[in-house]
Amino acid sequence: MTSTEAARAFQDHAALWSTGDARASDVVNAACDALVAGLDSSGLRILAACTRADADYDVHALLPEALEELGLTFYPVASEVGQEAAARALARRMLAGELTPREFTFRIHKRHGHELALTERLAELDDEYDTLAYGDMPAAQVDAEITAEARRLAAHL
Repeated sequence: MTSTEAARAFQDHAALWSTGDARASDVVNAACDALVAGLDSSGLRILAACTRADADYDVHALLPEALEELGLTFYPVASEVGQEAAARALARRMLAGELTPREFTFRIHKRHGHELALTERLAELDDEYDTLAYGDMPAAQVDAEITAEARRLAAHL
């Protein structure tokens, strides 16, 4: 993993954590991966040193500084910008093959419903899955539209 990829993964884990879509221990693991990939700061080292038992308590306090030192963004818990960043992180995961299009839209729809403008089309496409048997769109077309939406989301830096 390159340092750029590690920074992106660390940022994505932080965004997913801020929306409850990742565990604190996942953030600590991403901090460890970032160190191994060559990123370094005192805050990142302290965060990477957290134990799994301490992660739930310490990540909230340590994460903002670690991100700031690396020039990355801290998203406050449950903030709209954090929700958008988490949606983009999930899109990258789907494009990397870690989630199916169905799993991706289900998670987005479950987390945000039709409330987040950025992911409204994905919520609509999740609804399409429920009507495949009698709807107008075949599953392959729904998957293709989801993939296009995921690419649109993931392209935003």
